[in-house]
Amino acid sequence: MTTDTHQTPLPDTPGAPGAPGAPAVPTPEQYGVGARFTLSVYDSDYVRIILQALDAADATGLAVETNDISTCITGAEQRVLEYLEQVIAGAARSGAHLSAAILLSRGCPGELQCALPPGVDAVGAEPIRLPRSGVRARAHWSLYPLLDARTASSPGSAAASAAPGAGEARPADHMTPIYAAIEQAKAAGVYSGSDHYATRLDGDLAAVLTTAANAWIGVGAVIQHVVTHLTVSINSPSLAGATGAAEASDATGAEHAEHAEPGSPE
Repeated sequence: MTTDTHQTPLPDTPGAPGAPGAPAVPTPEQYGVGARFTLSVYDSDYVRIILQALDAADATGLAVETNDISTCITGAEQRVLEYLEQVIAGAARSGAHLSAAILLSRGCPGELQCALPPGVDAVGAEPIRLPRSGVRARAHWSLYPLLDARTASSPGSAAASAAPGAGEARPADHMTPIYAAIEQAKAAGVYSGSDHYATRLDGDLAAVLTTAANAWIGVGAVIQHVVTHLTVSINSPSLAGATGAAEASDATGAEHAEHAEPGSPE
């Protein structure tokens, strides 16, 4: 498999920030907004389940490319997340155990290059909104603001003008936006704890995706290149077994209590 390296040309727009002929604010496609995901279905009928889920999802306004390893989606943040939710929820409604590895990226990474208008450090986006899916999901989530020592301190940038020692390189603080994102997950009610290298999320699939995506978008309003990664698990037999064992234990305890004599130490 080969990857072509290319640069997306940005049109000169009259009235754009900066000097005449300065590049316009890029579109989501030019800015590298998109996702790459792999859907794994642990069922003998996995081909049908995956293909039906992909076919049923609405790809309007998106560029979707599927190969033998994963599916790449590019387009506006709202549409990318809607598509992801539709594919994953569609497959999950088969009842089969599945997992989805999702990578969201924005900010002209890798093979895609773009130039921002002078004084613009990053391009923001509106928070996404997804209706409740009715599908319970658990996920490991990681957020990566990809900073360097020049971020928010490059001469001429808006952040540099407001910062002490404007124009001077300073160490990038990448943990502050990560901690803020975790607090947002707690406020949304989907935070389920921390594991090594990841934060656990648990809730409706739409809420899990919305929490991760809006943290990604929020950090991306001030940091150009931001990546977030989720491993989502749905219909896990280990979770069903744990739930069943807990319910059986509760039922046994209730029955035992009903047969206990009044005043018994049990």
